[in-house]
Amino acid sequence: MNLFKFSLQINGFPLKKASRMLETIQEAIAVDYDAYIHAKKQDIVNYHLKNNAFYKSFVNAENYTDWNALPIMTKGDLQQPLKDRLSEGFWKKNIYINKTSGSSGTPFLFAKDKFCHALIWANFINRYNWFNLDLHTSKQARFYGIPLDKKGYYKERLKDRLSNRFRFSVFDLSDKQLEKNLEIFKSTPFDYINGYTSAIVLFAKFLKKKNIVLKTICPSLKACIVTSEMLFESDKALLEAQFGISIINEYGAAELGLIAFQNKKDEWQINNEDLFVEILDDNNNVLPYGEIGRIVITSLYNKAHPFIRYDLGDLGALSESSTPEKPILKSLHGRTSDLVQLPSGKTAAGLTFYYVTKTIIEDKSAVKEFVIEQLKLDAFKISYVSEKTLSEGKIEAIEKAIETYLEANLKIIFEQKTCLNRSNRGKLKQFTSFL
Repeated sequence: MNLFKFSLQINGFPLKKASRMLETIQEAIAVDYDAYIHAKKQDIVNYHLKNNAFYKSFVNAENYTDWNALPIMTKGDLQQPLKDRLSEGFWKKNIYINKTSGSSGTPFLFAKDKFCHALIWANFINRYNWFNLDLHTSKQARFYGIPLDKKGYYKERLKDRLSNRFRFSVFDLSDKQLEKNLEIFKSTPFDYINGYTSAIVLFAKFLKKKNIVLKTICPSLKACIVTSEMLFESDKALLEAQFGISIINEYGAAELGLIAFQNKKDEWQINNEDLFVEILDDNNNVLPYGEIGRIVITSLYNKAHPFIRYDLGDLGALSESSTPEKPILKSLHGRTSDLVQLPSGKTAAGLTFYYVTKTIIEDKSAVKEFVIEQLKLDAFKISYVSEKTLSEGKIEAIEKAIETYLEANLKIIFEQKTCLNRSNRGKLKQFTSFL
């Protein structure tokens, strides 16, 4: 048994029990999904209305009639002391506690009961098995950030050692460092790559420049799992070409666990075993398949802390080919906070700006990475990493595309940099509005 798996069990996370439960859940879904989800939604609501004073007050239990009458829970609603949000019978020693990443601007502490946390791990294990990966024994090449404080740093390094993974820093993505990374791949039998999309894409660009396919120098590689940041189709094609392995898109959240995982048919399959996912409009109505709305999620098994109709802060759409038994995530469109406000009164997703610029900048250019910031209602800054300055022709093409997709008379500032600022965990925020 892998040491990290052993540590889960020794610390009271019932992984074996959770794995058996996951099999039972999958069997129930196959027989009658509607009956399963109706029962589980009712169970978790009734549990928290009975055992959680915070949720009882939040819902105003006396007025509760049906599911659609339940209020939508936001991150702001949860920014209060954790002890005031825990259900009866749960305290620090019998729960799992963590903190959200803060990428939405509203971080908070959250809790899961130990069975719920084990069930989340069981779900990850199940999905990894789709690609013949063992979450606990397969050797992982990890492209993640790491806390820079001494305690946090050594804690993560210990977890890496126990979990059979090697961590590549995403704070130094220079060619010199990427060359060192390449040497490690030559001498280490990695089974898969896992980490932040932007850092992994940059490594693939480095390999392309050297005309190297990673699988040829590290033949043990089976797959690459990208997470935490958007994966564009052009980037996915680049990764497939330069790595020579399956590219898997993962979508999750610390407080909820696995939300969607790409299956072997290249579908972004929603986790409907321990989560219930809704796509809602601004009036909290469920949207038809294919339409973009707010991603609202219920954790069906977390008894320690309610996440019921919880607005994650992301925008997305379900595929028209979805069924209740097998929902497919068609697309993600950034966070609800990442919206572009324009002088005309028009509002657009921040990724609209990014898609347009990305297509033109990466057309035979030397640009490695870039981010976009909205400084004023009509002013934007594009910061980019490149060995040479963008040509006047390229700048004009970008400005024309922005005018076509957004609107005219926007001021665009271009700034060449040697590197881009990442969060203290190593993530690269692609669009930021300072309005």
